[in-house]
Amino acid sequence: MSRIPTHTVEDAPDASRPLLQEIAQASPTGRPLNLHAQMAHSPAVLAAYTSLRAVTAKHGTLDPKVSWALNLATAATVGNQYMMGIATRFARMSGWTEAQITALQTDTTTGDVKIDALTRLVREAAGHSGKVTDATWKAAQQAGWSDEQLTEAFAYLGLTVFTGYFLNYAQTAPDV
Repeated sequence: MSRIPTHTVEDAPDASRPLLQEIAQASPTGRPLNLHAQMAHSPAVLAAYTSLRAVTAKHGTLDPKVSWALNLATAATVGNQYMMGIATRFARMSGWTEAQITALQTDTTTGDVKIDALTRLVREAAGHSGKVTDATWKAAQQAGWSDEQLTEAFAYLGLTVFTGYFLNYAQTAPDV
């Protein structure tokens, strides 16, 4: 059972309404997902989430296919089925095959050495409070990722950890 009330645009706290309205307008269902509707209970939480999303959308340089691989690998590490469902759907839409999606979920090879090195890095960071060994970092660099890209990967890691932890914290009922 969910711990936090789920809001509509109409009954959300005043400060959450504009953000929730934007989310609803961008949603294929025309309404916010349960995760957004619960985040709206605290304008600070919803604003933090939407800010992270907006910043990665505006300033991110990684291909969407790469960013969804990072989200999916992180969601699997965080251990939230709702977040994995969302990330799986978008990974599929961005061009990952079913076999690659399974590999991203289970930490096996996707067949792409470069992606595998980067997802290994974010998994390690997600599973160890942000800590990554020098060997893992160097392996990602040797696979072809620049320090700028490795730094940017942290933004996707942070967004997914924030979202997944909230979903675990709130015990949000899946609607995806």
